Amino acid sequence: MATIVLGAQWGDEGKGKLVDILCPTAQVCARAQGGHNAGHTIVAEGVSYDFHLLPSGLLNPNCINLIGSGVVVHVPTFFSELATLEKKGLKNVHDRLLVSDRCQIDFDLHTAVDGLEEVELGAKSIGTTKRGIGPTYATKAARSGVRLSEVFDAETFETKLRTLAAGYKKRYGNLLQYDVEDEIARFKDYREKLRKYSVDATPFMADVQKNNAKILIEGANALMLDIDWGTYPYVTSSNTGLGGIFTGLALNPTKIASIIGVVKAYTTRVGGGPFPTEDVNDIGNKLQEIGREWGVSTGRRRRCGWLDLVVVKYSTSINHYTALNLTKLDILDTFPEIKIATAYIHPDTKERIESFPADLALLGRCEIEYKTMEGWNTGTAAVKRFDDLPAQAKKYVEFIEGFVGVPVAWIGTGPGREDMIIRSL
Repeated sequence: MATIVLGAQWGDEGKGKLVDILCPTAQVCARAQGGHNAGHTIVAEGVSYDFHLLPSGLLNPNCINLIGSGVVVHVPTFFSELATLEKKGLKNVHDRLLVSDRCQIDFDLHTAVDGLEEVELGAKSIGTTKRGIGPTYATKAARSGVRLSEVFDAETFETKLRTLAAGYKKRYGNLLQYDVEDEIARFKDYREKLRKYSVDATPFMADVQKNNAKILIEGANALMLDIDWGTYPYVTSSNTGLGGIFTGLALNPTKIASIIGVVKAYTTRVGGGPFPTEDVNDIGNKLQEIGREWGVSTGRRRRCGWLDLVVVKYSTSINHYTALNLTKLDILDTFPEIKIATAYIHPDTKERIESFPADLALLGRCEIEYKTMEGWNTGTAAVKRFDDLPAQAKKYVEFIEGFVGVPVAWIGTGPGREDMIIRSL
């Protein structure tokens, strides 16, 4: 049976920590979409591990890890991340990692193009990580990309990459600083190294599901960055919600045990795009500093604001969470007053908007209705039991689960894997 962990906001909610907690009982840990633009840190036994492309189930020595067909793979990052994990003491990582041969390859060509596209957009730039993710998914959709299976046919591989490069050269001219022959030469070395990881993921997934293996699925990014359901065009280029899990892994929908939405106790996002509860003054700055809100993959500082339950409820209606993990509750410990967004008000009619609007112009004009709650003004870091939380903190958690209609089963109270309240609901 499968447990699916998904981001419920704009990413950076702390999904990796929950995956790490759940992973010791998992037999398979899989990623379904995204690329090395995703990133999270896991602190285990005093050692900090940064994961970008690889599944964090590699921390479990008994877990097989799969990079599913919906993921785009930057090969240099794949090998450098493996090397880093080995240097930090992880054993047998090479023998416990599989990559679907249907994955698209994220070339350095895509990275170069990603940067040029952002420059062209100017003030309307998306705020991508400039790691080639969008251009890779674009060539995939245009049917001109390169799959992992094609890397092993040198003639096909070289022809397709040269064709891609020539097309982009026509588009960007001398602005494109890229040497296709250099990348082809590097793949002559990668080609043989990649063979041991490549697998037809379809029979693999069929077999583990037939045998009722415990599968842990690690979502990348988050619902509000979904190409269909997020704040388009300020999104990533894959389906980051529940739908992307099915298409990226050939998952049997009858084999799902739980769908867990990870929600930060406040709201953050990276890059451009709307952010209704963003605070650019003292509150936002305080959340940023106390919460150490800068990206694992990019180092970029995150925009911060109060928890937006309109977003979380909208996310729930698409991903159908069976439980929530509320993270970083301890970051709110020193706020005397805490606000929660509970509704968007139409700027013209003054009526409540039923859901999260697709119209970004409307979204930018909406008035926000907040519920104000008393802060707890005492430390919650490392608290292990729900009953040991301050009364105000418990009310905060209970309000969230009542409003969203989903129980909060895990509550993060610090960065370590041991800093988690697990509730029996």
